[in-house]
Amino acid sequence: MSKQTWKPGNMIYPLPAVMVSVTDNKGNDNIITVAWTGTVCTNPPMAYISVRPERYSYNMIKETGEFVINLTTEELCHATDFCGVTSGRDVDKFKECGLHKVSADYVKAPMIEESPVNIECRVREVHEYGSHTMFVADVLCVHADERYMSDTGKFELEEAQLLTYSHGTYYGLAESKGTFGYSIKRR
Repeated sequence: MSKQTWKPGNMIYPLPAVMVSVTDNKGNDNIITVAWTGTVCTNPPMAYISVRPERYSYNMIKETGEFVINLTTEELCHATDFCGVTSGRDVDKFKECGLHKVSADYVKAPMIEESPVNIECRVREVHEYGSHTMFVADVLCVHADERYMSDTGKFELEEAQLLTYSHGTYYGLAESKGTFGYSIKRR
């Protein structure tokens, strides 16, 4: 097998494409699209987002120490892209995308009603790394859309057709290829 050698870069793909909703202390709300996001640990539940300091939402997060991670779907692809390439300094992204604000339980930032999962976060640590600042946050609460609950009470998020991001392109998730632990289960 032949491989090319490239300069150092981030090649961990695909990533979740999420819309992060924020607010400032004056009640101005915004949405920023983030692909640099993920789980930090399970216990305590923690997540992170990484944001460029020049982004409009950056100072809102620094000011309030709060945000909501809203998972996105194929249906929300246009809004996800729009919220990533348009500045909240210039436009009301909720209005322009036809998205609806829902009050969160623990943070001031609104949740996006159309999202299948909303994760309320409070910043625990801030790490400034070159082009991005990482906001490591405690997960305070998770809201799950009841549309994806089965008759047996299982949350079937795969039915939401989640959105991913890879090398500048958005993708839907493909079909399941197995479940956790399937490789060692007895047949």
